[in-house]
Amino acid sequence: MQEANSSRVEARLAELGHELPAVAKPVAAYLPAVTSGNYVYTSGQLPIIKGELTVAGKVGAEVSTEVAAQQAQVCALNALAAIKAEIGDLDRIKRIVKVVGFVSSDPAFTAQPGVINGASEFFGEVFGDAGLHARSAVGVAALPLDAPVEVEVIAEFE
Repeated sequence: MQEANSSRVEARLAELGHELPAVAKPVAAYLPAVTSGNYVYTSGQLPIIKGELTVAGKVGAEVSTEVAAQQAQVCALNALAAIKAEIGDLDRIKRIVKVVGFVSSDPAFTAQPGVINGASEFFGEVFGDAGLHARSAVGVAALPLDAPVEVEVIAEFE
């Protein structure tokens, strides 16, 4: 039986083999997440693990689509950490409303949606139907710290 103080979402993350990390420190002048009404908006989350970017480079050149999709999942996990810090409990999330993914792309690379599937599929695994969302997957010339991917999230909560 689940303890009264434990989060169903965090228990689901543990089932999937994930632990919620500390909120990634901003790399510039912004907040990791802000709320407006019943929505929380995350800033773009990089695939930082324990304070470090572990994969760098352009997708389609130095970074494969598969590795970039795994990094998009890391971004999504970091977004959940930022959301928890903002609203206190991930069980308050009613729905992941929108995901915007940026992929640092080699000029010939056109599979950005496949990369951002790493985040989208992760939200589906964690939240079920409430994890299904609208989305954009955008190729860009470069991202902060030479990250291969960056993900931002809008979630509705109660």
